[in-house]
Amino acid sequence: MNTPLAPHARDIDIEQLADFDALVAGGAASMHGWHFQSVDLHGRSAELAQLHVAGAVFMGCTFAAGVEDELRGRGALIFPSLPHVPFNAYRGHLYTGAELFEGIETGEYEQVPDARIYQWTMEAGRTPALHSTLATAMHDHAISDALDDFLGQHAAPVVGVMGGHAAQRGSARYARAAELGRALSRAGFLVATGGGPGAMEAANLGAYLSTYDAGTLESALRTLAAVPVFRPSVTEWARAASTVALAHPDGADNLGIPTWFYGHEPPNIFATKIAKYFTNALREAMLLERSRGGIVFLPGAAGTVQEVFQDACENYYAAEGALTPMVMFGRHYWEVEVPVLPLLRTLAQGRAMAHWVHVVDSVEEACRVLARNQS
Repeated sequence: MNTPLAPHARDIDIEQLADFDALVAGGAASMHGWHFQSVDLHGRSAELAQLHVAGAVFMGCTFAAGVEDELRGRGALIFPSLPHVPFNAYRGHLYTGAELFEGIETGEYEQVPDARIYQWTMEAGRTPALHSTLATAMHDHAISDALDDFLGQHAAPVVGVMGGHAAQRGSARYARAAELGRALSRAGFLVATGGGPGAMEAANLGAYLSTYDAGTLESALRTLAAVPVFRPSVTEWARAASTVALAHPDGADNLGIPTWFYGHEPPNIFATKIAKYFTNALREAMLLERSRGGIVFLPGAAGTVQEVFQDACENYYAAEGALTPMVMFGRHYWEVEVPVLPLLRTLAQGRAMAHWVHVVDSVEEACRVLARNQS
């Protein structure tokens, strides 16, 4: 008679002290398969001494004196803190605008965490030291994990909104992107963008203020128009946004996925959760792959066109049942000014993808197309 294989225990992620305390209170005896991320365990030395630690992984955690060596001697795997990098490589949660722009109300942008991290990437150069490469790789892995944790808490389908950074506050293009973000959020979608300025900021703004009446968005657009672009002063640009966000603290959840690869373009504050990456290719892949409710492509330049065809490639080879809507917003722009649509339609001929490429000229049309594909 064959002996059945024992089931594999699932790994347990522990990202805050309360998670550890709950497991201990529940009677746990072994930490095998427990993965700790950036947990301060200074006050839990007695509990750690009582548990079997072989197979536990500690990343960026802190302990009372002598405990780290004792745990390592008993079989735990401990990744040390990295004091020479200006970020937590093992973070267990996404960023917020308040975190990345901490101090912007009284100081200059160059001194906030977002800018300091970007400056560090510039100093590291194209061939960074091994510890820097490892730190950024571990950071981006942790961000991907945190992103999936965040999305797992939301039943709403994720709709990506792609568009260029050149749309200025106060312009019709910016206002339309904001109206789109608001409409999508109110229609039950979780809005995700590339997390930067321009159309991306506008869509995050609209989604964030979707819990308020339409007049609130109109007022916010007027406030932001006083600082239309982030050059020459990111500080003034960010302070204008912070004024709006602080005046309206009960905004809707929405997502920004920016990158320090384009660190000269600051992230926007209106995304309630920010998954910021060092590796742009990974950032692009995560944004497109997680937008399972579809993607709206607003007018944009080379970066947006790249995203169009990256998404088109996924749809071209997708298995039946795995395609997602591509909504090209602005017929004249995508057919004439930047004639992407003719090529998309040619690629899609005779394939299931052909039924998933749409072109619209209004916010209402975009919402209808996306809602129809959810049913």
